[in-house]
Amino acid sequence: MTNVSMAERLEEEGKVDIDFLLGISGDPLADKETFRIGDLSHEFGVTLRTLRFYEDRGLLSPARRGTTRLYSRKDRTRLRLILLAKMLGFSLTEAKQLIELYHQPNGKQKQMEVSLERFEEQRHILLEQKHEIEESISAMDKTIDYVRSQLNDLTE
Repeated sequence: MTNVSMAERLEEEGKVDIDFLLGISGDPLADKETFRIGDLSHEFGVTLRTLRFYEDRGLLSPARRGTTRLYSRKDRTRLRLILLAKMLGFSLTEAKQLIELYHQPNGKQKQMEVSLERFEEQRHILLEQKHEIEESISAMDKTIDYVRSQLNDLTE
């Protein structure tokens, strides 16, 4: 899949493709060294403002050439991880903590071990939230039916 078609797909669906974020679907830009802000915005389906916000929060650190931001492959990988964490329900602070584990001794393994543990915890939280939402929807359906029947009784 080309970057253009990925960006178009993101815009159409309004969501990021998990295979793209995990790198499962391949990376046609793996050899490219630098990226402009517009390149990343288009590729990942995020706004320029979002990228600047991530920079302000210390999540990305592009080099500058005049007023032009030049993002490295490292920044691009970090953006991929930020968006993955967001998709999985993590805060930006949590995403930053997971990303920064990579820079510790034995970082890659440590990052993966901690991430797996946090992903499993987050999955449990999401399943609990799903159950609560399902209960709320069921209660809402009963309430709607009840109010509708009461309203029908009043109009008969």
